[in-house]
Amino acid sequence: MREELAGFTIGVTADRRRDELAALLQRRGARVVLAPALRIVPLADDTELREATRACLDRSPDVLIANTGIGMRGWLEAAEGWGLAEPLRSVLSGAYVVTRGPKARAVTRAAGLSDQWSPSSESCAEVVEHLRQRGVAGQVVAMQLHGERQPECTSALEAAGATVIEVPVYRWAPPIDPAPLHRLVDLVAGRLVDAVTFTSAPAAEALLRAAGDRTETVLEALRGDVLASCVGPVTAEPLVRRGVPVSAPSRARLGALVRTIVDELPRRTVTIKVTGHLLTLRGHAAVVDGELRPLAPAPMAVLRALAQTPGRVLSRTALLRTLPRGADEHAVEMAVARLRAGLKAPRVVQTVVKRGYRLRVD
Repeated sequence: MREELAGFTIGVTADRRRDELAALLQRRGARVVLAPALRIVPLADDTELREATRACLDRSPDVLIANTGIGMRGWLEAAEGWGLAEPLRSVLSGAYVVTRGPKARAVTRAAGLSDQWSPSSESCAEVVEHLRQRGVAGQVVAMQLHGERQPECTSALEAAGATVIEVPVYRWAPPIDPAPLHRLVDLVAGRLVDAVTFTSAPAAEALLRAAGDRTETVLEALRGDVLASCVGPVTAEPLVRRGVPVSAPSRARLGALVRTIVDELPRRTVTIKVTGHLLTLRGHAAVVDGELRPLAPAPMAVLRALAQTPGRVLSRTALLRTLPRGADEHAVEMAVARLRAGLKAPRVVQTVVKRGYRLRVD
């Protein structure tokens, strides 16, 4: 198959650039579930941002921490509207500029500012450690925020003797329609998606908040069957802290994120030989001798259960536990019938009289 992600279902939690990410995944054959976990909302009142800008003009920062490209651009555009763009650039041009990633670096350079250092991990902890070693006692640090305040970073810098000016450019808010996010929680908890993508740490936190009392169920799924794919280490931090193994590209780019998924998901598939056929299980489909066979959730659940112990007979009762609640043994028979029809290889699933079903493995 040319479409590397055909047969896989992938959840997208991004709001901004979600259509771009979805298109990249769909181009490779994936089925995409759009479920924005958060939305970026410009500050309803510019008072805080203007006050922070005035604070920088009154006391020129010795250090500027540029966390995000969109945040730096928004700050400079707001200053332009107030007629303060040139004074702001002037005071920032004398600062030691730390950029937390390539986008922040690009925006600061486009504004005529020279960046001196970037953390290899793009983490706040590495920034704080670098500035501590460099020495910030008695200095003013302007920290452009990225949606949420960073009390740990602020406190650590203040403990090292710095005065921190927090610059809030935008904030995160819940999605206008929370239904898609709750549906994604259901799909993750039921292991009905193969991967979930995250492009910001707050989005990962928001998904877990939406899970409510099912948070541990969602985390267990992300620790096992469902791949958590993050655009970079900063985004991954809330999941890593909770013991979730994540995949992340070496460069924080959407294209690199998709390539990581293309590399990882096919490696997680199960392939077995059954009655002369090569059978590979993907998220919502089976690949039979190179041909994709999409399957409904119930027959796919039966196939997964049988493939866990190829050749072993599973009773109707055992298979019933894999189906949605409320199903009965007749539903198992229907799921098996639909599975055989969907695979277009009826001899793959064998009926063992009075015992159940098994895969007829070679």
